[in-house]
Amino acid sequence: MQISNYVSWLTPLIPISLSFLAAVSWVLTLLGLPGNWGLLGIAALTAYFTSDTTYFDVSSTTVLLALGLATLGEVVEFIAGAAGVNQLGGSRKGSVLALAGSVVGAIVGILFGVPVPIVGSLIAAVLFGGLGAFAGAVAGERWDGKEWDLAIKIGWGALFGKLLGTLLKSICGTIILVLLLISFWY
Repeated sequence: MQISNYVSWLTPLIPISLSFLAAVSWVLTLLGLPGNWGLLGIAALTAYFTSDTTYFDVSSTTVLLALGLATLGEVVEFIAGAAGVNQLGGSRKGSVLALAGSVVGAIVGILFGVPVPIVGSLIAAVLFGGLGAFAGAVAGERWDGKEWDLAIKIGWGALFGKLLGTLLKSICGTIILVLLLISFWY
């Protein structure tokens, strides 16, 4: 059997595999990880390694849109998270610990959400990421010498900022995912 027969048999598996990797990257975005950059990497590598003759081709326009959306998602997430702490008079310590707490919280959320497959882990990761941002901001503000009332108020700002930032970044990731799936399948 010639090698071309093997390649033609494997060809349908490529868009299936790329779609799966894109979906995993999108889920990583929900967990507060750089999933949008994974989506961009998939788009760029697919555009580079496929030709215009394959039906799962990703255009350079799609790659540029993915780059713009991934960048926008990061900027919006950063601004929303920082605004949640800074708008209420939070300190740099509070901001840094809110960020660290959100990452730790998302990881803990993944573990606690396991009993409900996929959806439970996603919801728990987002929720616990917000709670981690809350705890980190409160700890940072108390460390900075602020009273409990103000530290808790800033913590709430960090929680809502984190949730809003994750939502907006996930919207950007969803648009990238849809663009990639359209490129892979149509």
